[in-house]
Amino acid sequence: MRDMLDDAAELSGQGERVAVAMVVDTRRSAPRPLGSRLFVTESGEMRGSVSGGCVESDVVLRAQEVLRDGTPALVQYGITDDDAFDVGLPCGGEIEVFIAPFDADEVARVRQAVEDGKRLSVTTVLSGPDAGTKSYGDGDAHSAAVRETPEIFVEHYAPAPVMMIFGAVDTAQALCRAARQVGFHTIVSDARAKFARAERLPDADEIVVGWPAMAYELHPADEATYVVVLTHDARFDEPALGPALRSPAAYIGALGSRRAQDRRRERMLNAGYSEADLTRISGPLGLDIGAITPAETAVSILAEVLAVRAGRSGGRLSQAPGRIHPEAVTR
Repeated sequence: MRDMLDDAAELSGQGERVAVAMVVDTRRSAPRPLGSRLFVTESGEMRGSVSGGCVESDVVLRAQEVLRDGTPALVQYGITDDDAFDVGLPCGGEIEVFIAPFDADEVARVRQAVEDGKRLSVTTVLSGPDAGTKSYGDGDAHSAAVRETPEIFVEHYAPAPVMMIFGAVDTAQALCRAARQVGFHTIVSDARAKFARAERLPDADEIVVGWPAMAYELHPADEATYVVVLTHDARFDEPALGPALRSPAAYIGALGSRRAQDRRRERMLNAGYSEADLTRISGPLGLDIGAITPAETAVSILAEVLAVRAGRSGGRLSQAPGRIHPEAVTR
């Protein structure tokens, strides 16, 4: 829902009635994760997806039926036969989709929680006479969508994860731009005022002009913080890495050649950090995609951060075992 708030507001403001289809269960190789949504107007306009296109045409028809009679529907889709491609999932997966009239109150509550940086849980009843009824509470987990029982579906919304970037270099701007697109709140810190300027970092959500200690004082690193050090300068590197290593930050990455990484490692060992501490630093940071330009380097770094966040290795999907898609929306 978080990534479709604007779509929901726009469609609901057009004067047409709107239905919402939501993925509430997946089995095998389902193309879209739990919590994925498709908004459908009574005239058939669509926003979002529940299957990447496999069953959308049927979902639209059922959504319009829901709008006509006002009764929510719980629908299952999947392949039952090798030739069943009319309404099914050619990828071989199965999904369960709950379709109900648009709930403006839910969208308003989610938007307010997102804007306020607060946790929110939304429970939807999927069957029986109370199907479509929602209840709200304080979210207590970072997972975005969790199936609790066959009759209810619970989604947890948490504040956006934070990417704390040290070093207001060209790559920092490219990384801010890419990270914001996938839901990160971006903070750039640099003690050099001539570099840490909004004109140079238009996509940074926040800019902290000061030494790393100031950034950590303003934004203590927690389990949803991803630290990226781009300075590769001893004056800034260790002050940026030290507090991160003493925190539960989810990811710590540092730019620099292998030789620079070795020199930094020796300095930090001499400063009292343990080998175990230093194994938390990903350096050289990023995935091996042959990045050269700031934009390519940003893609490499963000790809590694997303892989860490999802508990994945970051290798090629063609060589990876197990399911391709995550089981739940993570934003």
